[in-house]
Amino acid sequence: MRNAAFLNPGLHRRLVDGLYGEAMMMADEARSYFDGVAQGDKDIQEPLRRVAFACESLKVTTRLMHIIAWLLSQRAWQRGEIGDADLTDEKYRLGRATLTDVAQVADFPFPARALIEASQDLYNRVARLQARLDRDSVLSDPGPARALLDRLNTAF
Repeated sequence: MRNAAFLNPGLHRRLVDGLYGEAMMMADEARSYFDGVAQGDKDIQEPLRRVAFACESLKVTTRLMHIIAWLLSQRAWQRGEIGDADLTDEKYRLGRATLTDVAQVADFPFPARALIEASQDLYNRVARLQARLDRDSVLSDPGPARALLDRLNTAF
């Protein structure tokens, strides 16, 4: 089992389920907020500010969708729908997400900043979990192909 050194199956399932619920709630909050603000928040009327606001809403959405996709992959692995080796495939890994420039959003309304920060925090927690699972997987079964991939990733 890929995660045996780090998580037992029951703990892994509860962790994934908790993160999934958090991500889905945050996605719903983000959709509601960003759709509502688009209706006419007076603080976001300047054209360049509207563009920056739209970009940040897309970053939040992208982060959350990467998180949700990764968590669904973990659920599929738990149910035996995909194997341990499949999880090394890029399509099952946590996608890359662009970080927000804190200075650019400093004067955004508080609810927007809170969603942006919360989505980054959740993404960072899931990325740390992915890294930990990868590290435990490599430690428990370091194959030559994995070692070569790790060296290539470090080089670039």
